[in-house]
Amino acid sequence: MSDIKKVAVYCRVSTDKFEQKESLENQILYFNSLIKNSNEYELYKIYADEGVTGTSINKRAQFCLMIKDATQSKFDTILTKEISRFARNTLDSIKFTRLLKESGVNVIFLNDGINTNDPDAELRLSILSSIAQDESRRTSERVKFGQKYKMQSGVVFGHSLFGYIVKKGKIKLNKKEANVVKIIFDLYLNHN
Repeated sequence: MSDIKKVAVYCRVSTDKFEQKESLENQILYFNSLIKNSNEYELYKIYADEGVTGTSINKRAQFCLMIKDATQSKFDTILTKEISRFARNTLDSIKFTRLLKESGVNVIFLNDGINTNDPDAELRLSILSSIAQDESRRTSERVKFGQKYKMQSGVVFGHSLFGYIVKKGKIKLNKKEANVVKIIFDLYLNHN
């Protein structure tokens, strides 16, 4: 029984769109099945961040909680699908895997074949983290380019504002609210 590792699982998806929610559910199902059918692992907890980027840990509450729990020796190992789920920032990947290792917790990146207990793990982690970080940068550039192109074609991004309705990329005047906006501007202009 002492050879059984108490494991935490970390899952993350970057958006809260339906496809991503399904991906998060699939990650959780996969890890539950993996651990249930394993003689090596006992599940401590699944930590899952939904709809947050991997480029920074600031908004990833579950990731931060997992790190805190790890430093309190609540589990031995973290299982995660791949480096890009854990972090898309090379410095964060190295920083947190080192912190975890100092706390006696190793991380296993299943798809990448990296176990931070391996002697060459940090080198491989650095290389693959850099690739994940660059992919994130390139994806961001592609999205921005696409949005800029669509905006030049008249597509509106964002949410409705007081006085306007944004729906399906089009902006329309909200006549009821627009009258209030007009009154506010008239009052402002007449006050000066």
